[in-house]
Amino acid sequence: MSGLHVSRWQRQGHERLCVSTVEGAAVAWLDCRSGEVTVLVESRRAAALEALGPYLAARGPEAAAPRRTTSRGRTTSPTAPGAAGAPPRARTGTSGTGPGTDAAGAQRGADPGRSDEGGDLARNRPGEALEAKLDALGGDRTVLRLRRLLRLRGETDPWQEALRAQRAVATELRRRCPPRWHALHSVPLPGDDVIDHLLIGPGGVFCADTEYHPRAEVRVGEDDVEIGGRSHPYVRVTRDAARRAARALSRACGAAVEVTPLLVFVDAAEVRVEPALLDVRAVERRQLAALVAATGVLTPQRIDEVHAAARDRRTWTDA
Repeated sequence: MSGLHVSRWQRQGHERLCVSTVEGAAVAWLDCRSGEVTVLVESRRAAALEALGPYLAARGPEAAAPRRTTSRGRTTSPTAPGAAGAPPRARTGTSGTGPGTDAAGAQRGADPGRSDEGGDLARNRPGEALEAKLDALGGDRTVLRLRRLLRLRGETDPWQEALRAQRAVATELRRRCPPRWHALHSVPLPGDDVIDHLLIGPGGVFCADTEYHPRAEVRVGEDDVEIGGRSHPYVRVTRDAARRAARALSRACGAAVEVTPLLVFVDAAEVRVEPALLDVRAVERRQLAALVAATGVLTPQRIDEVHAAARDRRTWTDA
């Protein structure tokens, strides 16, 4: 089996046969219900299918036929030898590290094996979820700009500020992230929750919550953030989101994925972090360059595995 190990995984009505290396790195899995095979490491496709061969054969001739897949892509029907699949449809990003781009701004197409474009979260724009909220509130963009010019406050102003902050962070990531870093935006979670930005690269995986407090002095404590004498639950919120992200990604990858909570304050005058806060990172937007300079946490292969899982909408349905 080329050094690969097959183990059974069951949770919440789902059952998979997971293929991994002896070190525990996920390579592929077979969905026992649908018969779909998902390959995480393209270079080990043949070995993974060989390892799953006895299980596929037990399902019958149709399941035993090799299926074409892409990294974390949906399986497609078997094709005749030499038949060419449809080319991937790429879409140009519009802002920040927008749809179809990695954090460094390189153009990326959708997974070739994916049949539903909406399933690829790499296409999500920074602040996309907030745009939907603003549209639902019926805010006319021209009126909103006029109110901002006249310094008039309205009920949509907090959403507008949050949207500008998320776009600013995405722009900073596009400018500062070295190669091998990926940024996903507006990652949807159950319960109408959203991860503002998910960063994946050599320095690890970060679940980023963006907050807009211009010219403010920010003190980040163990559980709360104090700004202008008021307490905000940002630490607890981003910590909870990171836990959910870690569970979802670990389940999708078939091995533990550590996710670090990250608070990013936009245009704050100062961000002071209490020494006792060890599990959450907190930075001002312009400090992101130092954060993404870190290396040595994830290998290139592991980065690809986690990124492939993270960009698939199905990963987050039970987060």
